[in-house]
Amino acid sequence: MSTLWDRETLVSTMAGGASGEWRGVSGVSIDTRTLQQGDLFVALKDARDGHDFVGPALKAGAGAALVSRVPEGVAADAPLLRVDDPLFALETLGGAARTRATGAGIIAVTGSAGKTSVKDALAAILSPQGATHASAKSYNNHWGVPLTLARMPADTRYGIFEIGMNHSGEISPLTRMVRPHIAVITNVLPAHLGNFSGEDEIAAAKAEIMEGVLPGGHVVLNRDNPWFDLLATKAAALDLTVVSFGEAPEATARLLKLSQQSDSASAEADILGERVLFKLATPGRHQALNALAVLAAAKLAGADLALCALALAQWKPGDGRGARRRIRLDPIDPASAIQLIDESYNANPASVVAALETLSLAQPTKTPTGRPGRRIAVLGDMLELGPDADRLHADIAAAPSMRGVDQVFACGPHSKTLYDALPKAKRGDWKPDSRTLAPLVKAEMRAGDVVMVKGSLGSAMAVIVAALDSIAAARKKR
Repeated sequence: MSTLWDRETLVSTMAGGASGEWRGVSGVSIDTRTLQQGDLFVALKDARDGHDFVGPALKAGAGAALVSRVPEGVAADAPLLRVDDPLFALETLGGAARTRATGAGIIAVTGSAGKTSVKDALAAILSPQGATHASAKSYNNHWGVPLTLARMPADTRYGIFEIGMNHSGEISPLTRMVRPHIAVITNVLPAHLGNFSGEDEIAAAKAEIMEGVLPGGHVVLNRDNPWFDLLATKAAALDLTVVSFGEAPEATARLLKLSQQSDSASAEADILGERVLFKLATPGRHQALNALAVLAAAKLAGADLALCALALAQWKPGDGRGARRRIRLDPIDPASAIQLIDESYNANPASVVAALETLSLAQPTKTPTGRPGRRIAVLGDMLELGPDADRLHADIAAAPSMRGVDQVFACGPHSKTLYDALPKAKRGDWKPDSRTLAPLVKAEMRAGDVVMVKGSLGSAMAVIVAALDSIAAARKKR
């Protein structure tokens, strides 16, 4: 077990007072459920006070705990590091990690959609070429970014950080912590509109990521996005070099050809003057465009582009972000199965349309009786869209990609407007929430179907995914 931070460095960096016998820590954690042996447990105050979990963390093997007080039930001589404010101390430690990683090429990613997938894909293709450190899950907020920084080893070659926001002013302090060499803005879309007066304010908030980019750095922008000019203007004001991606002729990372199959895609692109062929393990034009940003950022970071393109073929989206799997309906007959496309993590109008396009490319299979499977969309509310939420939901019903969908199940008050706008032949059912809808969707599944589940995180569409996964689990128990 290697030491990430020794005791002396922790004490001096965070100006803390140490107690107990411990020499260092091998990691940093804020959650006892994922804590590893030897981690520094940080007692943050969020929905719960982390001090309530210090005792369990130490019992679980934490090397030490970062606290502002000795918690009740914890001995005064326990391995503790006492500071005035654990969050501020974590930020300070993150800054120290960034400073000591002198050989790291740092990439920061934001955008209204696709930022986690771009971050994950970058980590996947850069890892074979050097020690790579990246944000876990969607750790992209005021505690997730400093936590990811604090976890970064000194010998990191590539560091990839996701930075998110719900309001203006949130990205600016985070990007200044990260101090990237390269910033990526995947797109600007009508997400979080309830917190902004319009998309122009969203664009300005996303542009904050450029404020932390080091002098001489680059920003990778979506050339096809209507807010490209605004973002490019800010980049010029900060003396950053713009690299653009997309299908537009002016894009410096340009998609030349795209061939899509039911479960994959092949593409040809020009990445900063270098022709490259690449494959993706999932279809979708939006996935191919995100891949352009990934390859452009990797090349800017000094990676071998040909090796990156090869590695990209092995990467698959994570759970909730386009992950696919077969779910057996019958333990004996392998043909009796459905395909699940799990897009349950989040949603906005553009990403829902893109997910419907992906669903329309999927190929349902025929049952032994010859009955064809169906393409089924299960959609939850898209949240934080402001006063136009109902209209934006209803507009989804008229999206061209909806034509290839056979049946739609929906849940949530806004999704009722979408459901009602559909032709009657496409209407499966609507319920007020995902828990009520889940058993109906589960009961509707038949062999050969392809089902795509999507909605905002607050719509709890993971409940639907869990219900579908439980079909296979139940079959195994028989």
